[in-house]
Amino acid sequence: MAAAEFPLPDVGEGLTEAEIVQWRVAIGDEIAVDQVLVEIETAKSLVELPSPFAGTVTGLLVSEGDTVEVGKPIIRVDSDASVASGAALSAPAEQPGGPAPVAASAPVSPVVASTPPAPAAASAPVAQTPPAPAAAPARAAAPAPAASAAAAPAAPAQPVAVDATVQGTDESSGAVLVGYGSATSAPSRRKPGARRAAALAAEASRASSADAAAAAEAATGTDPGEERTAEAISALGSGSARKQSTATNVLAKPPIRKLAKDLGVELTEIVATGLAGEVTRDDVIRHAKQASVFRNIETPEWGEVRSETIPVKGVRKAIATAMTSSAFTAPHVSLFVDVDATHTMEFVKRLKASPTFAGVKVSPLLIVAKAVIWAVRRNRSVNSTWTDREIIVHHFVNLGIAAATPRGLIVPNIKDAQDMSLLELAQALEELTITARDGKTTPAQMANGTVSITNIGVFGMDTGTPILNPGEVAIVAMGTIKPKPWVVDGEVRSRMVTTIGASFDHRVVDGDVASRFVHDVASVLEEPALLLD
Repeated sequence: MAAAEFPLPDVGEGLTEAEIVQWRVAIGDEIAVDQVLVEIETAKSLVELPSPFAGTVTGLLVSEGDTVEVGKPIIRVDSDASVASGAALSAPAEQPGGPAPVAASAPVSPVVASTPPAPAAASAPVAQTPPAPAAAPARAAAPAPAASAAAAPAAPAQPVAVDATVQGTDESSGAVLVGYGSATSAPSRRKPGARRAAALAAEASRASSADAAAAAEAATGTDPGEERTAEAISALGSGSARKQSTATNVLAKPPIRKLAKDLGVELTEIVATGLAGEVTRDDVIRHAKQASVFRNIETPEWGEVRSETIPVKGVRKAIATAMTSSAFTAPHVSLFVDVDATHTMEFVKRLKASPTFAGVKVSPLLIVAKAVIWAVRRNRSVNSTWTDREIIVHHFVNLGIAAATPRGLIVPNIKDAQDMSLLELAQALEELTITARDGKTTPAQMANGTVSITNIGVFGMDTGTPILNPGEVAIVAMGTIKPKPWVVDGEVRSRMVTTIGASFDHRVVDGDVASRFVHDVASVLEEPALLLD
């Protein structure tokens, strides 16, 4: 066997060093091509590094928490098929004679279960089915449903291996960096057929479980149909038709488990809606509407250590550099205005009840985002970039949304937001938020912003003086919306009031333009019908 070392690559953002966050493999593990080896933290995001070769791990050359320079070897693997940088590997299907080795690579499956599902273990015919023959029909499940149905008895034996087989081939692998991994990798992490194959495997598993239950009930003289009907009615009444018995048996990806933990959500209490019965990100967010990853649940003790030293690196170092550069380079000027947002809150309520927005998160931030886009269209200079030699006015809007994540402040942006409908913008905001909370925001998603919004209202703040995102000349701060006394038609009434604040680069934006821009944003919040203009 040939020994191969995998150096830390440049993941495409001018990376010079990165911190080793978590090893996903251990010495002695058998690994497959494109299997995730390690999670690293760069100055901008968390990145999973896939393996460019298959073999046995013989050495982890750096430890978790170490900061490693690009090009330094981080892992050693013994392999008969080690791959040089940029070389392509033959797909398992092309190897004559012998089973497909990728089918056994369960660790790369996007759905993880700590213990095998009980029905699959209890099914005698499935338990005796070799894993390789079961994997081959599963790969053909997408184009040939009939063939999959014929092979259904074998599918429940390894429901996780189905996804692993589909994902691990050269055609479907998405976990590939520049110069590494398979040469024909697709841009998405899963092919459309993979989800269908997983669904067929899950359906076959349920069918096998039903057959076993029917046999057991026949021995006791119980009518299977009546008992299943009674169980279904009971499950519907309790609202837990698809809840899992224990957290270890819940099908959920590692990022989903982390998200649920951050939000204080028990996975066993979530109704799963995934095609293979897995818990999705939307399931977690929907279940934790009132939860917040930033809320302190308990007040910690002071502890025995009088001082703590925190290294300045990663995202914190990037934040410090960006904020210092912005604050002491661009002359900031800030403006504020109180707004009667009662009509906005009524509009949000109507959108939530609309069938068109069913399943989509709708909040006042959506209206503020649309208001900012509308105001930019009327005041183009706030959507500019200063370069010392010239001012570049952008005729598109890459709308940045400041997100406070457990790793620190990041500002991903929605590309070409000016072309989106209200529904499309709502979906983009939801996806941006979930991706940021998962720690999966990429450098490309944070690049080339033109104007930004920071929603400090979620923390109960009325307003603030935000610092500009480097490269931009305007940022809007959205305050909390709450009942306040407000004069309406000469009478004092209770209205839903908020404060809109904004900061500008005074080298580009004059006071009159800044004032008109803030006034336009406030006008939309007071009367959302202006968006019909």
